[in-house]
Amino acid sequence: MNPEGKTRFKDRNFDSEATVSRIYPLISPVFDVYEIQSSGDSLFFYGSPKSSQEEITNLLWEPFERLGLQFVLRYELGEHVLYVVPAKKTKERPWVNLALFAATVFTTMLAGATMFGVDLRLAPLQFTRGYPFTLAIIAVLGSHEMAHYLAARYHGMRTSLPYFLPLPTFIGTMGAVIKYRGPIPSREALFDVGVAGPLVGLLVSVLVTVIGLSLEAPQVAPVPDVLMFNLGLPPLFILIQNLLGVAGDSMHPVAFAGWVGMFVTLLNLLPAGQLDGGHILRAMLGKKASKISSVIPLVLFITGFYVTFVMKEDGFIWIFWGFFLHLFSVAGHPTPLHNSVDLDRKRFFLGVLTFVLGLLCFTLVPFRMV
Repeated sequence: MNPEGKTRFKDRNFDSEATVSRIYPLISPVFDVYEIQSSGDSLFFYGSPKSSQEEITNLLWEPFERLGLQFVLRYELGEHVLYVVPAKKTKERPWVNLALFAATVFTTMLAGATMFGVDLRLAPLQFTRGYPFTLAIIAVLGSHEMAHYLAARYHGMRTSLPYFLPLPTFIGTMGAVIKYRGPIPSREALFDVGVAGPLVGLLVSVLVTVIGLSLEAPQVAPVPDVLMFNLGLPPLFILIQNLLGVAGDSMHPVAFAGWVGMFVTLLNLLPAGQLDGGHILRAMLGKKASKISSVIPLVLFITGFYVTFVMKEDGFIWIFWGFFLHLFSVAGHPTPLHNSVDLDRKRFFLGVLTFVLGLLCFTLVPFRMV
């Protein structure tokens, strides 16, 4: 093969001509090729860039992704080389997702049963009474992660299915996560993926809260050696209570799942690191977002110390998250490929609205141990 009479092969150990035929028309507008070599499954395009490395990456990533290829542009021994290889395929293990989901159903049902007053030491088989809480909390956490997943797939990003994280805590789980694989194609994609989870998760949290507040709270006698909490209600939760005309200190476990969803939304929308809020802010402001992101841990430290030493309440949660975000902020934030394209006004407004909704989920003292 000899595109424009300038290209020659030095290695024909495998049939690479079909691949070159498909990608050469993509490469030639941005990279002036004068020689092609092949070795195993790898192709080496030697030539001169016609555009900046960022622009070449921006233009080639999406079509190469569709073809199942990866590339990198290097400068070696006085020559520019576009190195092309088949994309690494991560072997998915859906049984792991399913096993973790099943374990989370079990642990959240245990937590829910305790909320319904079941003493699991005396009646372990009654753990199934916690199923209403399980359904509610799985809906809240699962909708959040599935919204991320669907938004990422819409933009052509490679991502795993959600992993639920079982843990025998007072809610039975540490939440759910998905893994992103490969680069972020654009600031629009970064924004859409970042904002989808909190908005959908919060919507489901509101619906779960409405359902829970319409149910009669169970009369629960204190169970020995089981921690009890008084919850600090965020403005959004109080607003729903007022609209429904609900009052009282007792709360149905389903309504508590809605409260958990709001609290998770708040934490995820902190504009720092690689939290959802950090993604949204990075998409909105570009590299300027790093200045705000670096300040958030300090704000959380100050909030935690204020709650602890001035209000005489438990502010450990804010100190812990300040420390957590400080560690993760050091790694920085991945740069989208199409980084120079600003967000449109609709997305920018939606980002501001999302942060406002996050503030409506904030309370200085989320819980008090009884």
